[in-house]
Amino acid sequence: MTAIAFIAAGAAGVWLLSTPGGGPVTGAARRRVSVHRTASTSPPTSATLLGGVLTGAAACVTGWIGAWTLFGGVAAPTLVALISAAIPPCAATQRRRRRAASSWQAWPRLLAEIRILVAHRGQSIPAALFAAGTHAPPGMRQAFSEAARTWSLSTDFEASLRILKTSLADPTADAVCETLLAAHQIGGVRIDARLRALAEAAHAEAAARSDASAKQAGARFARSFVASVPAFMAVIGLSIGRGRQAYESGDGQLLVAFSVLAVAGCWLWAGRIMAIPARKRVFLQ
Repeated sequence: MTAIAFIAAGAAGVWLLSTPGGGPVTGAARRRVSVHRTASTSPPTSATLLGGVLTGAAACVTGWIGAWTLFGGVAAPTLVALISAAIPPCAATQRRRRRAASSWQAWPRLLAEIRILVAHRGQSIPAALFAAGTHAPPGMRQAFSEAARTWSLSTDFEASLRILKTSLADPTADAVCETLLAAHQIGGVRIDARLRALAEAAHAEAAARSDASAKQAGARFARSFVASVPAFMAVIGLSIGRGRQAYESGDGQLLVAFSVLAVAGCWLWAGRIMAIPARKRVFLQ
């Protein structure tokens, strides 16, 4: 009787996990579970915000001290301090963009692994997808892990892919998920050909974007070099004529502020025209 009671309790637990509330697993319940797990594994938002504020404040103080050492006065150091405070958020944005770029660079390899697992090892598309996800870049593994949990609890591949698309928020991931969902639902003998075509398309896109980024390497170096020239000229100006006294004058402060604004504007404009257009998401639901 004890063994039967344990078996019944285990069966009831599995039923409750797969059907919370005694009913089918709903999208809202699945999203609540996903949000809870993500919140429990990610750093607190307040800590991230505090770190960003402290980094911006440190950059602001450093910029003010450096500008005051060069130019004296109040107007020019204040302007440089404000621009310096914007550098950490911009750097964080660039890091997020680089992490996003690593996702579309990883999809050709992941699709090739999925095709091998499906076509040559006989695994199902969901099993192959989540097995390949364990070899994804670190920035993508959390999304694959959440989708794999949903699949193991509900065996609802569409809901699992919805979580994966929402977490990755990438046009290439959207196209891959929609293609895999169609192949899983329709089936047929041409799955290998479809996966091969999808992998080739992802590889062509990644190669084109990598080639465009490589061709811009010289322009990015020139952008950084040209932006550093005014700083060197300001340092050299300290040894010419009255040097720092000229910078401290009203006209000197005005010219320095105008020069700083011009350099910052040219930097932003150059970055805007060099930006590689991002693909728009079309399979949002």
